[in-house]
Amino acid sequence: MTIDLSAYSVRTDLALEARDLASSRGEIPGVHTSNFEQEGIKVSLIDITSQQGSQALGKLPGHYITIEVPALRQKDTDLQDRVATLFAQEFEKFLKKLNIAPDASILVIGLGNWNVTPDALGPLVVENVMVTRHLFELMPGQVSPGYRPVSAVAPGVLGTTGIETGEIVQGIVEKTKPGLVIAIDALASRSLERVNTTIQIADTGIHPGSGIGNKRKGLTVDTLGVPVIAIGVPTVVYASTIVNNAFDMMRSHFQKQTANTGQILGLMDGMQENERLQLVKEVLDPLGHDLLVTPKEIDQFIEDIANIIASGLNAAIHEAVDVDNVAAYTH
Repeated sequence: MTIDLSAYSVRTDLALEARDLASSRGEIPGVHTSNFEQEGIKVSLIDITSQQGSQALGKLPGHYITIEVPALRQKDTDLQDRVATLFAQEFEKFLKKLNIAPDASILVIGLGNWNVTPDALGPLVVENVMVTRHLFELMPGQVSPGYRPVSAVAPGVLGTTGIETGEIVQGIVEKTKPGLVIAIDALASRSLERVNTTIQIADTGIHPGSGIGNKRKGLTVDTLGVPVIAIGVPTVVYASTIVNNAFDMMRSHFQKQTANTGQILGLMDGMQENERLQLVKEVLDPLGHDLLVTPKEIDQFIEDIANIIASGLNAAIHEAVDVDNVAAYTH
């Protein structure tokens, strides 16, 4: 009998973390990576070009960019401006890669529940996106050059609307016929250091609710009929993941003191990661079905990262907004 341990795998929505986990077992065919760093901002690019690479990472084939900025926790406004500018530049590359014309209309979807702070990223971004579609409809002659039709909506979540988010978005796409859909959602990470300090951009679309393990109808080119760029920020991490990582940290600490860590950690020392995670989840499940954890400063973090994404989007999708100076659109 084969036991399915997929439910006990380390939970992450970030392609970067999935790559790190998979690469620990050896080279991954069909996965190409590169990275660079710019004044404290680390950018990682991952291309998944084969089904073998897709299965190894558990991610759809496509192009992923991850922007990591640990210093965002320090609330440095100059750094936030630089991140917004870099985000805009990288997002413009996605538009060119997908051959999105400068005058093509764009629909921005802010996924998530605005009543739950860690899940409010999408709605907060929508509040700050520069929408112009109504101007093109009502007074096209008065729209300055360098702008494109942009509409934005936060459709809510299934629990408050009773309607699948995918169905709502599909109906809007059928009526408004955008050339591109941009979907923004909160994600889950396996690292607390990446929570609210990391932005992922992907051309593979997105599955609403994936960050908390819910399986919903995806927003992809296959379901909507138009290209979909997904933007995600990890805002939560599973408690089981934290506990599991704590064992690795304890082992590393004890290894500095003694070579025989087995005497201290016992059977846990010899367990594989999935086995240990399974044990942790079995213990935590009766207490609350594996808690989701977010930093206590989430209120301010979520506003800051939402402003960065919104201002970067405004600069990337409207040529009239200077991509090299988005400070005026960040605060």
